[in-house]
Amino acid sequence: MFIRSKIITFAHYIYLGNQMQLYPLKFQPLPKERIWGGTRLNQIANHQSANSHIGETWDVSALEDNDSEVVNGFLAENTLSELLEVYMSDLVGDKAYCKHGNRFPLLVKLLDATDKLSVQVHPNDEMAQANGEPNGKTEMWYVLEADEDAEVILGFNKEVTKEELEERMQNQTFSEVLNYQKVAKGDVVFIPAGTVHAIGKGCMMLEIQQASDTTYRLYDYDRLQKNGQPRQLHTKQAFEAIDYKNWEHTITHTHGIEEIEDVIDCDYFTCNLLHFKNPKEYDISDIDSMVLLSVVEGSVEITYEEGKITLERGETTLIPAAVETLTILPEGEAKLLETYIK
Repeated sequence: MFIRSKIITFAHYIYLGNQMQLYPLKFQPLPKERIWGGTRLNQIANHQSANSHIGETWDVSALEDNDSEVVNGFLAENTLSELLEVYMSDLVGDKAYCKHGNRFPLLVKLLDATDKLSVQVHPNDEMAQANGEPNGKTEMWYVLEADEDAEVILGFNKEVTKEELEERMQNQTFSEVLNYQKVAKGDVVFIPAGTVHAIGKGCMMLEIQQASDTTYRLYDYDRLQKNGQPRQLHTKQAFEAIDYKNWEHTITHTHGIEEIEDVIDCDYFTCNLLHFKNPKEYDISDIDSMVLLSVVEGSVEITYEEGKITLERGETTLIPAAVETLTILPEGEAKLLETYIK
């Protein structure tokens, strides 16, 4: 294991000690072509792609074959997984490292839904682990942009049973029990594992989720891929994954007026919306966790002991747990989504 940008061995890292302090990390986005993707992610700094069907970018990820690479500072060209192996709890926090070890627990994405996504559901931890996976997938969306008529599917509009859903899938009345809700810029959608959901067309989202890529598709509108074949459905697994007891879900409409606005607080992550009008010291010394700062409106400059970084709308930085204070300077007004693990 070595820090490639400086050609430093792990032993050399130990010797240097305080000369190699952790700092806010930016990563190279990993673009993903999707049948429902478009071009709006090209508007986000450092997210430009020649492909016109980029449905999502993975912006902070340590999943296998999708390992984010640092683009700033002396750790540039090292992956998130490599940094976790070296810095351990200094990177993610004592509690997170004790629970997850060298597996980074979260995944941050941007999504551009030019067309609607499939109706789908994710497994909870118990089901995922029974199938040999480390964890399930609870997630949330922050709406960065939405067309006037944009909507999402979030759970059901009434209580249903597995048997009723199976029958409705057969007679093509499945959509009648889905809960369609309008969304607008600044809305927050929380999707616990087991919740049937889908993003409608005309939405650009920031997504925070458990580190998992397991999705069970129930319905995909009979769309065909480039090869002329429909995408695979996972109806049997989906019916097993659905949480039939918790079928009612609502959308949170953020205000962005308060300096700190509570957004999501669940077992897997906590999210707050921060509103900056003036330069301010950002003290996170009492949080035993890395902090992900995602700019959802405006832009900011973040200064720290060794330097500074700039974040534009849609960009995310990882603040290592070992970092205690920063200074955040907004350009005008800015809103940032703050994510950490309790």
